[in-house]
Amino acid sequence: MQFATAKVGAVLVSMNPAYQTTELEYAVARCGMTHLIMSPGWRASDYVGMLQSIRAEVPTLRHVVLLGSLLSWHEFLERSGMAGAREAARARAAGMDLHTPYNIQYTSGTTGRPKPALLSQHSVLNNGYMIGRGCRLGPADRVCIPVPLFHCFGAVLGNLATLATGGTIVFPGASFDPARTLAAVQAERCTSLLGVPTMFIRELELDNFGEYRLDSLRTGIMAGSPCPVEVMRRVQSKMHMSEVTICYGMTETSPVSFQTSIQDPIERRVSTVGHIHPHLEAKVIDPVTQGILAPGEVGELCVRGYSVMQGYYDDPEATAAAVDAEGWMHSGDLVTLDAEGYCNIVGRMKDMVIRGGENLYPREIEELLHSHPAIAEVNVFGVADARYGEELCAWVRTWCAGLDHASVSEDDIRAWAAARVSRHKVPRYIKFVHSFPQTLSGKPQKYLMRKQANAELGLDQAETVETA
Repeated sequence: MQFATAKVGAVLVSMNPAYQTTELEYAVARCGMTHLIMSPGWRASDYVGMLQSIRAEVPTLRHVVLLGSLLSWHEFLERSGMAGAREAARARAAGMDLHTPYNIQYTSGTTGRPKPALLSQHSVLNNGYMIGRGCRLGPADRVCIPVPLFHCFGAVLGNLATLATGGTIVFPGASFDPARTLAAVQAERCTSLLGVPTMFIRELELDNFGEYRLDSLRTGIMAGSPCPVEVMRRVQSKMHMSEVTICYGMTETSPVSFQTSIQDPIERRVSTVGHIHPHLEAKVIDPVTQGILAPGEVGELCVRGYSVMQGYYDDPEATAAAVDAEGWMHSGDLVTLDAEGYCNIVGRMKDMVIRGGENLYPREIEELLHSHPAIAEVNVFGVADARYGEELCAWVRTWCAGLDHASVSEDDIRAWAAARVSRHKVPRYIKFVHSFPQTLSGKPQKYLMRKQANAELGLDQAETVETA
C-alpha cells in the first residue's frame, strides 16, 4: 500500500495500530480519511468493534478493506482489473509531479494533540535515498526492519532507504521481538539492522545472545530517541556493526536531517548525531531573539530544504507557527553545532517525552486524566529510565482532602487510563501530592518535579547516562 498509493497519487495516512477508540476517531476525522485498510484486530484491540462504534462520527470514511478476510481483500484487488481502472490509474500518475502530497504522518505540537504532517513524494523518497547512501547501502545489502512501518523510521529509513539504493528488505515479524529479530538477521544474512536504542538493548540482553551468528552485519541505524554512547559502542563491538549510524530528525522533515558517517572519527560517531544531510541547511538560534548563535552555543535547531513538510494538513496557523516565512522548520530541540558542523542534542524545549522511540505528549495525557472524576489537578512529565530512555510520571492532586486516597488508587488510575488510550501512554509512576512547584505566575515547574521524582525513585543514575 505504501508503494501503491504513491503510484496513483493518493495520500497514505499512517495509523498507529496501538490507537484506541478515541484516538482512532480523531485520526480518521482530522484528515478526512476516505479509505481504511485494516486487520480485524491486533492483540487485545478489536479494530472492527472500534470502527463500528465511531462510524457515525466519521462521515468521510467511505470504504473499509479488511485484511485477513480473503474474500474482502480479493474483491478489493479485483477492482484494479475493472474496465477503465488501469487507464484511470495511469491518468492519475501522469498528472503527478514531485510536489504531489504523499504521506500524512501524525505528529504533535505545543498543544499536545496529534497534528497531521503532510509530506511530498519528493521529500520522503529523496530523504530515503540520502539515508541509504549514508549507510552505504547497495544491491548486495539485506536490511532487517523490526521498527514500525506506520512511523517514518520504518517507512522512510527502512523501506524507502532500501528501495532507493536497490537492497533487499527483511521483516522479522509483525511486531518487535528481540530473539525473532536476531534469528532473521542470522537466517537471511542481513548486512544492516535498524532499531531504537531500546531494541538494541533488548537484543544485547538476550540470555543466548552469543549463540546468534551476526557476522554478516556491517551497518544499520540507531535513531528515534537519544542514543546512549555505551550502547553504540556495544552494538559496534558485539554485533559486528562497525558502520552503524545515528540519525536525527523529526517527522516534519521527512524525517532525517542529521546523520553520522563512517568517515567520522569514532568518538564523533558515538557521541553526536553527525552532520547535516546533503541539500539541507541548519542553523542554531536563540529561542528568544531568533538570532543565529556561534558554534558551540546552545539554542534551538532549525532546518531548511527539500525535506521540510508541506505543512500540517488543513491547519495554516499551526504550519506558520512551525515553519517561518523563510522556510525554516523550527524543531523545538535544544542543540549545539560545533565549528566542524557536528550536532549534539542537549534537550527539548517542549515537554515531549520519548519512551523507547515513541513520542509521548504530557498535555494529551493530562487532558485525559483531568476527566477522571477523582482528579482535581495533574502534571505529567518524563523521568529517567535506563531501558526506555524515559518513562511517564504523573503527579496527581485528587478532590479528596489531605492524602487520604481511599476513593482512588494508583492502580485504579492506570486501569482507567488503559481503557481509554494506548498502554504506552499510561504513566508508569503516579504520585499523590497536595500541591505542585510553581512559578509566581502559577505555571508548574516540571523540571523541579522531574528532579525530585528521579531522586525519590532512585533514577538519578539513569538520568546521567551519556547520549549522542
